[in-house]
Amino acid sequence: MPDPQSLFGQIDIYLFDQLLRARIAPGMRIFDAGCGSGRNLLYFLREGYEVFGVDDDPGAIRATRALAASLAPALPTGNFRAEAIEVASFPDNLADVVIASALLHFAQDSAHFNSMLRGAWRILKPGGLFFSRLASSIGIENQATRVAGRRFLLPDGTERYLVDEPLLLQLTSELGGRMLDPLKTTIVQNQRAMTTWVLRKDAAPNS
Repeated sequence: MPDPQSLFGQIDIYLFDQLLRARIAPGMRIFDAGCGSGRNLLYFLREGYEVFGVDDDPGAIRATRALAASLAPALPTGNFRAEAIEVASFPDNLADVVIASALLHFAQDSAHFNSMLRGAWRILKPGGLFFSRLASSIGIENQATRVAGRRFLLPDGTERYLVDEPLLLQLTSELGGRMLDPLKTTIVQNQRAMTTWVLRKDAAPNS
């Protein structure tokens, strides 16, 4: 039996939780918005899922294509494209699962955040699973310093676009989604807060 590291790689622990609860099953199409070098895709590639992804770093896409070639050589290289999610060339309603892990908090402002979010959402099929993990102000409200709008300087020295609970609830409604889990926030001591936001795409967007 392979060890967990070789089977799952560096998969986000909260995405692994969705697998354990059978919300992601064989035969589903997986789309990773901001796939990087494929750290969340190793298991899906190895297990024969149809996998797609975008990243605006061409080097990251080259690494993901190389990973896919080694684990799932039948997948077309065109499944992985060097594109920003807000202008991704993939069709609407493509995927059963859309992953946006450690992506949305790189938005420059609210307009950019919304275009990124909706770019990922349109690729998700009705009934599909949307998984996002992103920086938030939840639990560290007094430790983050506002730069402009929702851009904050975090205690770890990074600058991020931060969401909070009211915004995520509002966006869930606007998108036409339903929360599958309550918001779960991990506070990394004196560094940052990361919130997990998991939705089912149930309805047409309200706006």
